[in-house]
Amino acid sequence: MLDKSKKIKKKSTEKPLINENIKYPKVRLIDVLGSQLGIYSSGEAFNIAVQEGLDLVMISDKSDPPVCRIVDYGKYKFNQEKKAKEARKKQHNAILKEVKMRYKIEEHDYKVRINQALRFLQSGDKVKATVIFRGREIQHSNLAIELLNKMAEDLKNSAEIQQPPSRDGKNMIMILSPKKNITS
Repeated sequence: MLDKSKKIKKKSTEKPLINENIKYPKVRLIDVLGSQLGIYSSGEAFNIAVQEGLDLVMISDKSDPPVCRIVDYGKYKFNQEKKAKEARKKQHNAILKEVKMRYKIEEHDYKVRINQALRFLQSGDKVKATVIFRGREIQHSNLAIELLNKMAEDLKNSAEIQQPPSRDGKNMIMILSPKKNITS
């Protein structure tokens, strides 16, 4: 059995090593302007940073020797948080939205459901089209399949069928996903 307490993972939210906390014997030093100064001992690099009135921040410990940069730590931290916030903002997770109806749906109500599904697809979400049966209506599952196929046909320009119509208890479901080439 693995001892999970011994596993050490560096999270992206952890603070980087700064100033005298950098204990490596040699580091690659980069100045404020981004040009490489060379390889120095940790103490020498820290002294250079102090002379400039700035901080020594470890950028990457993956290389050999580790890369450190002379920066204002407050500004560096602010910029890192800003970049992370922008990355989260651009990320979009596809959510499964549902459109429910009965197999005996009127034409106007059907068009409303089509417009809802179209709006969901254009925003990048998947759509679960559900036809609900009550009582003995389950005998007319062929009409529900026809309705879902009609819906897929009406949405074929902006959706592709991810899961064809299938029975799920007292419901008939179909899942549509947005086409890759449409832009919202």
